Amino acid sequence: MLASYGVSAEAAAPVVRALQEQPEAWVDFMMRFELGLEQPDPKRALVSAATIAGAYIAGGLIPLAPYFVFAAATRALVFSVVVTLLALGVFGYVKGHFTGARPIRSALQTVLVGGLAAAAAFGIARAIS
Repeated sequence: MLASYGVSAEAAAPVVRALQEQPEAWVDFMMRFELGLEQPDPKRALVSAATIAGAYIAGGLIPLAPYFVFAAATRALVFSVVVTLLALGVFGYVKGHFTGARPIRSALQTVLVGGLAAAAAFGIARAIS
């Protein structure tokens, strides 16, 4: 990692050894500079938890919404699958746009992985019941 800043292996060796002798400093250094992670702010815990809870609720309502609209479960299932795959595609596209990946490829990957996960969950539920 230090080589990317133009530091030779010989020059970096004493610094690395000194950091390794201090485990907390070594972990902090690796988290910050190798992994690009920062120490989480404890003041944001409640906001983060609420954000995650809201996302789970919103994400869970997408496949359930057709069951609120249609009386027939088979018809609701078909619409649920379609709506879920469309939502996964939109999410994947937006994710690709913001992460720098190709949006169409990201959308297709998200639909494929999410669709396989949903199919597996459906299959397991059918096998158990």
